[in-house]
Amino acid sequence: MEQKNIEIEVAKALLSIRAVFLSPKEPFTWASGIKSPVYCDNRLTLSYPDIRSLIETALAETIRREYPGCEAVMGTSTAGIPHAAIVSEKLNLPMGYVRADAKTHGRNNRIEGVPPVGKKVVVVEDLISTAGSAIEVVEALREIGAEVLGIVSIFTYGMKKGAENLAAANVKNVSLSNFPVLASVAKNEGYISQKEYDMVMKFQKDPSDPGWMDDRNEG
Repeated sequence: MEQKNIEIEVAKALLSIRAVFLSPKEPFTWASGIKSPVYCDNRLTLSYPDIRSLIETALAETIRREYPGCEAVMGTSTAGIPHAAIVSEKLNLPMGYVRADAKTHGRNNRIEGVPPVGKKVVVVEDLISTAGSAIEVVEALREIGAEVLGIVSIFTYGMKKGAENLAAANVKNVSLSNFPVLASVAKNEGYISQKEYDMVMKFQKDPSDPGWMDDRNEG
């Protein structure tokens, strides 16, 4: 399936199970304190076999297309782990994952599974926002001598800060779908109105600016 079609199909799937939920008039509060009209929980995709199959097949195809030299798949902890496991099975490749922090007992591992020293690796992540956690995983793998080809992710907010962080760390990311595509699908399929679409796109342009909320009571 062509990339544009994948973006649309994945967006439709995420919206259908509310893995990505848009609520411009009653925004969510992120851990950072930012008021957001969007909430994402891609863990929900694991509970729907058809959608899970769509996503894992698309992730595997993306790795084949974008990172043909991949020798191992590494998940981010914890959301990327199940996706990495399924994708590695499809690709018949070794799989492991990287903890947020090293264990404080046993062998004090941060990288679980056989460390991919000298291997060409792709990191599997569920969501890219500022990309900070994914970049930390990449850096941990680079420190042990892995060659990180890049990241594959289910969804990205497409934030400017995320793009800047990835560029600064020299990390490529390919997402199955993204915020502008999902917002367009949500408008076309009646999840949100044109006015709400304009609001969420204003948020996406600069999440740190709460000005997008000024439009909630207009019209």
